[in-house]
Amino acid sequence: MAEAALYSQITETDGVAGVALETAARVLRRGALLHALLAGLMLIFALLASTRLVPSLYDLAQQLFLLSYGGASDAALAIVIIFSLVNISALLVIMVSVLAREIWALPGLLVLALANAAVLLVLGYTPALITVIVGAWALVRLLRAPNVLRVNPVMMRELRGRMRGARAFVVMSIYLALMSGFALLLYVIFSTASSLNASAATGQIGRVLFAGVVGIELLLIIFIAPSFTSGAITGERERQTYDLLRTTLLATPSFITGKLESSLGYVLLLLFAAIPLQSLAFLFGGVTETEVILAFLILTITAVTFGTFGIYFSATQPRTLAASVRTYGTIAAWAFIIPLVIGFIVNIIQAGVFGNANAPNAPGLEALLQYVNLLLTSTNPFATAIQTQRLLVEQQVIGLYSVTLASDGSTIPMISPWVVFATLYQAIAAILIVLTIRRTQQVDVNS
Repeated sequence: MAEAALYSQITETDGVAGVALETAARVLRRGALLHALLAGLMLIFALLASTRLVPSLYDLAQQLFLLSYGGASDAALAIVIIFSLVNISALLVIMVSVLAREIWALPGLLVLALANAAVLLVLGYTPALITVIVGAWALVRLLRAPNVLRVNPVMMRELRGRMRGARAFVVMSIYLALMSGFALLLYVIFSTASSLNASAATGQIGRVLFAGVVGIELLLIIFIAPSFTSGAITGERERQTYDLLRTTLLATPSFITGKLESSLGYVLLLLFAAIPLQSLAFLFGGVTETEVILAFLILTITAVTFGTFGIYFSATQPRTLAASVRTYGTIAAWAFIIPLVIGFIVNIIQAGVFGNANAPNAPGLEALLQYVNLLLTSTNPFATAIQTQRLLVEQQVIGLYSVTLASDGSTIPMISPWVVFATLYQAIAAILIVLTIRRTQQVDVNS
């Protein structure tokens, strides 16, 4: 009788907590949907204004959504779009963490609400009210059941198991040895071949070393991150332990996020371990702290997003081999093949139409091609890192800058690729996590 009463009490408590979590997640999802509608509306505004059909839409967007911004109205529209996309991805990620009962859901939600409140006060970004309101509402619901939020048990089990074996340390040693050897090779080749004066050569060596280390690190991360996640779920099926895990009281969001966190936690450990190698560039000069921070940000976001590609296909495919092939194929198409093909076509159009003295007066088309080029650059982590560093070194640009059009000499606002890259990749990662959870739930119901 005592055991039955205890089980009844636990079930009732968990049911109340479950309702609170579901309500908070639903509120966050609706907030993300509102920001998505706003971003779509702003993109329509940008298209109509850039083609000079309704140029007053720039001013209208600034007057409605960015009240205290003193810059150009077209730049204000770009800022509104970026903020909306950031809020979409952040709200979706926190929504998943709420459903997964992650301990960091409460502080993450609080930080997001406070950040939007600060942007509202500083720039007058009125859509921040959406995030502040839904964040406060979700916080109230979560505070009614704070005891159900905890450290993910799957993540803790996986990380402990991985770090107890020798494989984790072997992989880290090989990873650091490859980057160290590559950095040493770059130093020897460049220092002997340099014909500059001593001070200039030293700064140049620092930049080359930094770019080389980040480049090889990015290449290794692209291969390592998906390899850890593409077998996260299919591996359980192949070991015939998946059904055992799914018969526990562990919710599907907790299972998926735990698998993803354990895999990406080790990848982040690899990224942190390589920071001293990047910092070697400070000994030679030519590299700033901002470049190191942006490089680490690009590496981290790449690892997280490509890791979510792996976890998605691991949930949709029956075998690890099939999941790995589809993961790497999708990554290659998304980040390399499609941007290269479309970029080649866009560059041909730009050179043929606007690359001569008789360029037509079509600023709308030229602006559209410039933004397409920016988007294509931002889909590839290598192109993003190179263009971001070039803007930082040559123009000291970290955010917004202007590009002069050859059509009529007017200027349009542009954004440093790392901003678009971070926003786009995090939105994709959030959507893939949600799709993975839904797919896993459908498979469990059908099986």
